[in-house]
Amino acid sequence: MQLKRHIDATLGSGSLREAVRLPIGEDLNEWLAVNTVDFFNQVNILYGTLMEFCTPATCPTMSAGPKYEYRWADGVKIKRPIEVSAPKYVEYLMDWIEAQLDDENIFPQKLGAPFPANFRDVVKTIFKRLFRVYAHIYHSHFQTIMKLQEEAHLNTCFKHFTLFTLEFRLIDRAELAPLSELVDPIILGC
Repeated sequence: MQLKRHIDATLGSGSLREAVRLPIGEDLNEWLAVNTVDFFNQVNILYGTLMEFCTPATCPTMSAGPKYEYRWADGVKIKRPIEVSAPKYVEYLMDWIEAQLDDENIFPQKLGAPFPANFRDVVKTIFKRLFRVYAHIYHSHFQTIMKLQEEAHLNTCFKHFTLFTLEFRLIDRAELAPLSELVDPIILGC
């Protein structure tokens, strides 16, 4: 509960709900693509501040508390989910997302180029996996975040991320369960 009160106090009061909405006249896929890159960069930077604290010794599994453990599979190099340390999972994830973003067949670089039929599915997978990094940070490293005085930034980034995923239905509600104490008030507009 103390964590919840602290997070509430640092979430900020800007209108992130408005910021996530599709601007009038904009292409939905272009909006999803631009924001996917931005959220990838945000999570990468946030996690980067914790790399010396999130090690195979301190985080031997990628988890979000005792009830949620995440295994890695990319469907290409690693077809069956494998247990890896949190830093290895994040490394695999960031490399995988970067490969998706760099693939012009998935994220076209030319303005007006068509997006693939499975584009939304790829974006949903990226967001689901980025959420897992947030869940790990909150469950395993929030005390460190507070010592680094990064909690206001983390909380604002997470609120923005959550509002965007809710606006475009990018993550199933069940996937959000590890951080339901944080997500539910965002949904309710508190």
